Amino acid sequence: MPLKESFFDDVYEVVLHIPYGRVTSYGAIAEYLGLRGSARMVGWAMNASHRSVNNVPAHRVVNRNGLLTGKHHFGGPDVMKQLLQSEGIKVKDNKVVKFEKLFWDPKVELRSNHEHTAEISN
Repeated sequence: MPLKESFFDDVYEVVLHIPYGRVTSYGAIAEYLGLRGSARMVGWAMNASHRSVNNVPAHRVVNRNGLLTGKHHFGGPDVMKQLLQSEGIKVKDNKVVKFEKLFWDPKVELRSNHEHTAEISN
């Protein structure tokens, strides 16, 4: 994936691809961007996304265990949970229920989308 003006822009581009009703993790995004071990930096980007002009669905990014660790950055302790629930995602004890089933892996999903687009254009 080519670098944009900043790391945060790269993160936002990935997050904008997360489908409605699915979630991913900070670490999965970092790994996709070639920065394994930089999950915390992805978290900083998600925190800053609330000031972004793009409508970045930051609520779809959780920790590697499905915990809503970024919930305090949404203007209230239950806003992230409510946003996820509005997409049909169940949350119990601040954790995404059936996290593994709902997990969207950018390494798999974005690569396959890119390969599919290349096949169509050939």
